[in-house]
Amino acid sequence: MRRNIISIYLFLIYNRGFGWVKQLSKIKMNIMRKYLFLLPVILLLLLSCRKENNASTVPANDMVDNAAVTKYLGSFSNGPYGAVAGMGKIIRQNGKFSLLLENVVISNGPDLHVYISKEVQPVNFLDLGKLKSVSGNQLYAITGTPDFKEYKFVLVHCQLFNHLFGSATLVEF
Repeated sequence: MRRNIISIYLFLIYNRGFGWVKQLSKIKMNIMRKYLFLLPVILLLLLSCRKENNASTVPANDMVDNAAVTKYLGSFSNGPYGAVAGMGKIIRQNGKFSLLLENVVISNGPDLHVYISKEVQPVNFLDLGKLKSVSGNQLYAITGTPDFKEYKFVLVHCQLFNHLFGSATLVEF
């Protein structure tokens, strides 16, 4: 009799335990299916993401004509979101104004543009284009004839996040 009770008890534990293991393995399989479905999606997203809009790290070496005359110049200082060193110069060559970034070294970032602006935080500004490189000498054409007594700041600015990387205050040369 005692042996029968122990057998029945073991049988119940075994069946109950086996059912529990079955349920657990079903739950594990459902979770694994979800992860196996999500894994290719996550891999696709990670592999398709790439750095875009960053300036070149190859030093620029734009040449300036010897007849060019420096009209305004300023030394760069760091902004709250990046570091910029070097000089900004407004030059006149062949009857046209250009901005020369001379011996600049700039921390890289997304969507960096070069502005001349009326204020340090760009509200009233002229966008001279994307930053060509994070170092070297770079020449940017200035269309028209802006009043450089008003447009007295040269800025390296991230358009995407509206972050100032650096600025130079222009003074007459």
